[in-house]
Amino acid sequence: MNASRRPSHPGGRSTGPGRTRAARRPAPGTGRAEVKRVRYRPGRKVSRRAAIVALVLSALALAYAYPLRTYVEQRIEINRLEAEQSAQSERIEELAAERVKWDDPEYVKAQIRSSLLLVPPGEDLVIVIDEDDPKHTGGADDEAAEEQPWYDELADTFADADRLEPDETEEPAE
Repeated sequence: MNASRRPSHPGGRSTGPGRTRAARRPAPGTGRAEVKRVRYRPGRKVSRRAAIVALVLSALALAYAYPLRTYVEQRIEINRLEAEQSAQSERIEELAAERVKWDDPEYVKAQIRSSLLLVPPGEDLVIVIDEDDPKHTGGADDEAAEEQPWYDELADTFADADRLEPDETEEPAE
């Protein structure tokens, strides 16, 4: 009669009439220790979630690195060009102020006197030579020529000879 019945217990054993699973269990506190099944997980230093977050953050950092570098380079270039533009605008202002000076006839006369050493008829030209001035071409150059070593003088004579035209040379007397 029980042969056609399926067993209610997975092991194939029937619990039998009147026996339930709760009846087979020992009552709590009767002396038998309860065993609790726990899955053992080996301890990891980094959890999977932390590893995924780190991977995503590193991918984002790599994705933003090149555009950020380009942005910084462009800001540097913009700052350089702005500085260059301000220097050019200052130069333009200086040239415009100088142009206004050249419109004044007295300034033009003063420049002609100082640069070209021209004076109007009836005026005397007086030139004051400052010996401390490096532009002075008076005796300071003569002193420098006297202080040259002999080999520099020899090199100067060769350089002068190279600059002479053939018709400027003297023919030896026969």
